[in-house]
Amino acid sequence: MGFLFSCLISCGTRRIVVDKRQVKSPEVVTEVKALPKEKSTLPPAGLLTSREKILNYIETYAPIAQEEMKSAGIPASITLAQGILESGMGYGRLAVEGNNHFGIKCHTTWEGPRLYHDDDEKGECFRVYTSARQSFHDHSQFLQDRPRYASLFLIPIHRYEAWAKGLKKAGYATDPKYADKLISLIERFELDRFDDKKNQFVKSAKKEPIIEHKVVKGDTLYSMSKKYKVSIKAILQLNNLVEPTIYLGQILQIPTP
Repeated sequence: MGFLFSCLISCGTRRIVVDKRQVKSPEVVTEVKALPKEKSTLPPAGLLTSREKILNYIETYAPIAQEEMKSAGIPASITLAQGILESGMGYGRLAVEGNNHFGIKCHTTWEGPRLYHDDDEKGECFRVYTSARQSFHDHSQFLQDRPRYASLFLIPIHRYEAWAKGLKKAGYATDPKYADKLISLIERFELDRFDDKKNQFVKSAKKEPIIEHKVVKGDTLYSMSKKYKVSIKAILQLNNLVEPTIYLGQILQIPTP
């Protein structure tokens, strides 16, 4: 605490008068505040059951999920189920403090605000958005821009089970029951009613796989990358290969260059 010192000089003698009234020191801000968020329409968590929280989430965000379905080609049922699961029904820390409804981490390309949160590892970096709508839009772009999710965009909109299993297979989440949880949410709350049943196929992803290659004797990942003019990494990601190993008769999807 600081002290106020007054020095008085009297009769050649300097007296020091000490005023012990405490003066508040300026606060030191050690953490960057999150960006302003849109006003949430979700009611206080303590007043609702889990079912009521989910129903409120659906009512609040179904229109946004449908907008993203029309523009990006991802079933609204899948987007809503992922949002409910990843955001803790809209009440998880990432959703409340960072408007992050899909648990999307910073990765190397994110240049926006960040929030650190314990997940698979301690203190992992997650993206912070200005609004939930921005989070939904970034989720769509995240799936569209990564080759490992490209095969999902060949699946008809109404086949939410295939989408759920495809997301798990592509490595969206580490939970072994992730696909089952998405399917359960969709069926319990009839989320597929928000899907576009008229358009059976969604829009193509930005990097749509259009070639299927059957591995024959003499084939290597290097030779295929040269033949189709794509990187080995792109082939591995699209086919969910952890190791650069292929075998005779294997069918590989090759992305467009």
